[in-house]
Amino acid sequence: MDYLKGLNPSQQQAVLQTEGPVMIIAGAGSGKTRVITYRVAHLVQKGVDSFNILVLTFTNKAAREMRERIMHVAGPDAKNIWMGTFHSVFAKILRVEADKIGYPSNFTIYDTDDSKSVLRAIIKEMSLDDKLYNQNFVMSRISASKNNLVSWQEYQQNPDIQADDFSSGRGQLGKIYENYVNRCFRAGAMDFDDLLYKTNELLKTHNDVLYKYQNKFKYLMVDEYQDTNFSQYLIVKKLASINQNICVVGDDAQSIYAFRGANIQNILNFEKDYPDLKVFKLEQNYRSTQNIVNVANSIISNNKEQLKKNVFSEKEAGDKIKVMRAFSDNEEGKMTAEAIFQDHANKGMKWNDFAILYRTNAQSRSMEEGLRKLNIPYKIYGGLSFYQRKEIKDLISYFRLTFNPNDEEALKRVINYPKRGIGDTTVDRIIVSAGQNNISPWEAIVNPTQFLDSRTANTVANFGMMIQSFQVITKTMSAYDSALYIAQHSGLLKDLYEDKSVEGLNRYENIQELLNGIKEFSEREDLEEKGLDIFMQDVALLTNDDKDKNKDADTVSLMTIHSSKGLEFPQVFVVGLEENLFPSQMSLNSRTDLEEERRLFYVAVTRAESKLTISYATSRFKFGTLINCEPSRFLDEIDAQYLELDFTAKKAPAGNPFFEDERSAWATKDTFSKPKAATPATNIKTTSILAKAHVPTPGFAPSDTSGLQVGMEVEHERFGFGKVLTLDGNKPDIKATIFFKEVGQKQLLLKFAKLRIV
Repeated sequence: MDYLKGLNPSQQQAVLQTEGPVMIIAGAGSGKTRVITYRVAHLVQKGVDSFNILVLTFTNKAAREMRERIMHVAGPDAKNIWMGTFHSVFAKILRVEADKIGYPSNFTIYDTDDSKSVLRAIIKEMSLDDKLYNQNFVMSRISASKNNLVSWQEYQQNPDIQADDFSSGRGQLGKIYENYVNRCFRAGAMDFDDLLYKTNELLKTHNDVLYKYQNKFKYLMVDEYQDTNFSQYLIVKKLASINQNICVVGDDAQSIYAFRGANIQNILNFEKDYPDLKVFKLEQNYRSTQNIVNVANSIISNNKEQLKKNVFSEKEAGDKIKVMRAFSDNEEGKMTAEAIFQDHANKGMKWNDFAILYRTNAQSRSMEEGLRKLNIPYKIYGGLSFYQRKEIKDLISYFRLTFNPNDEEALKRVINYPKRGIGDTTVDRIIVSAGQNNISPWEAIVNPTQFLDSRTANTVANFGMMIQSFQVITKTMSAYDSALYIAQHSGLLKDLYEDKSVEGLNRYENIQELLNGIKEFSEREDLEEKGLDIFMQDVALLTNDDKDKNKDADTVSLMTIHSSKGLEFPQVFVVGLEENLFPSQMSLNSRTDLEEERRLFYVAVTRAESKLTISYATSRFKFGTLINCEPSRFLDEIDAQYLELDFTAKKAPAGNPFFEDERSAWATKDTFSKPKAATPATNIKTTSILAKAHVPTPGFAPSDTSGLQVGMEVEHERFGFGKVLTLDGNKPDIKATIFFKEVGQKQLLLKFAKLRIV
């Protein structure tokens, strides 16, 4: 019983209550894993047969760590505990019982690529439009159906589902679902969702099997219960129905996976299934400082649907939470990188003490660029580097081929993407013919009739002419206009736009973010050459992969907030706190969705141990259009006493200053007007710099700026009138930071700026 001495009273009570239904509400950083570990170890110490204990987790890593800890406390018998993810445990059961539902015991488990391949074949065989019936969309629809235990028969017979499908022009989804299920069955295969779906089917149709496992698993524990979906909920409920020795552990405030089917009602309504439930609350946060915990509490208190708890910390108060305001997403990346650089240098911190969290993957671009400029090593957690994502590499390959048509790797990547009827056989023939004739594949493409039949040659020739047209336009257009033209006329932009799945939308946003970066590059005043080819040279220096695969490498971590759940860092930067970004625009139509976004913010804040920084930008580019952004409503929900504003607010009120009109030295007043709760923001100003170009004063002529001083009023041919804020550097490379009334702050190299002193 020595292991109990290291637990606080609430943790001890949760460990010792081994009989009957138990719910442990575990606040962030409250020692949840320790409680689960010791509770299972305590069961074994009491004499419970380890074969009769089932522990369900959401990650294999969590299961491995728990098993090691339990064995350390309870001894080698703990290795016999049934412990693992939902999918791994039920796959093990299905291996034993599969014949009862018509599957071989050695059934194959299809991964995502396998499933997509099957769906591609079905859609092709049914002669359906593969754009309308995009495989990612179809797969997500089938997955959602299985997780809600909707069979293909029920799918086809449900009038609401059918009405929705036919109204969107996808009336054959039900038939695709049927064919997919039959194809998998004939192949003796289950996909990832089937491991839960088929387990439910097995327990529902074979009472002997249900009874067998009800009696085998006398004690059940479920970690991260707030993340369970309907299918998982039903399996657990059936298995626990006889002995009722079920313990669920979770935190409703960290339920952030509704998009994957998780249902927060499972934890909110757990007591309805078990009236004799005993509830224990783990409220002491051992991870974060008092200020960070207080901020998290003030955020989550705005949610109506929650299990009340009073999370507290006995650690020092710590630094106040810094809030940084940037004029653009690029400046936000620069400010974040500089803050990390300074603390690394001044406080002796390691790079892996820092994490940057964002709402969407597309936001990583400006963060990566800011870090690279200061030579700060970083890694993308749970995803690829921005410039290594497929859609980015695809478009960049078009750029590469435009400037160097002999680039064979770029050619192979894009010659049939988007699909244009040039298959692998044709590509192979081009490459082989080029080798035999000692010419480049590009030369074969522009002379296709010498190597291919007439029909194929015509298709290949059209591709060649398209690339040649790109070569012409890049000589006359700016970097941004060239890039946008290529993205549009290659068909890539259209292909991604038509993919309405979650993955498709993310890819489309990433392309938009790349174009944003090119737009800003093309407007830089400190560069004499700003063509797309120069941008490509810069990109080539940004895309070297980090060859160090060591997970403990000393690098700053970049990740989405969803990917950060379960992790912790001494310092955390949460970036992009703006309306329509965080909370996302899609979440503003319902209170339920908005509350999940707020829980996501809560998760982000509680990743920080000692220091938390939050930032937002007052403008972002979207496809070449400057969008004025307003601070997130979540900032307004934080108690101002815990904040340190990294900017000067005029007439800051006693409460929160974020939406205070009088502080608008940096933007128009209506930019910061507070949105109504749970409704889409409608007052964001969209301003195209090109559409609203400044008209220079008649007779405009640049002044001699050798005597320019801070505070002077100036005029720029494009940006209009502004005021000089700072002057940095030495002649001839003095940089001026100027606030322009129309477009905000810009940093210009004086020798190229062409300013008129007013």
